[in-house]
Amino acid sequence: MQQRTATRPVYLNLLLIRQPIGAIVSILHRITGAFLALLTPFALWALQASLESAPRFEQVRAMLSGGLGRAAVLLAVWLLVQHLYSGVRHLLIDIDVGVELHSARRSAWSTIIASVITVVLLGVWL
Repeated sequence: MQQRTATRPVYLNLLLIRQPIGAIVSILHRITGAFLALLTPFALWALQASLESAPRFEQVRAMLSGGLGRAAVLLAVWLLVQHLYSGVRHLLIDIDVGVELHSARRSAWSTIIASVITVVLLGVWL
């Protein structure tokens, strides 16, 4: 009879595992969705405050037009467009559009590139 040796659990360092780009975009989609949900109360507060009166509107506008405020707005826009583009990608994959490996990789990279281009263009426009 063979003696069984106890196997110890293997420790996987998830930060060292190289994920495919599709997995990264999928994880990014979840993270951006969570951050958008966390930012919703602030966005509603800013909207409500800006609609109260003209001085409150100017206060919110001044807060969001400064250096840190502008960076926060651009970050929020990146979260939104990245979530949107990767969500559209996931919807297309759900209906079997772009499920082949090459096109799935290309669409994953496209979501990242398109979101960065969108934020850069918006940053220049602002």
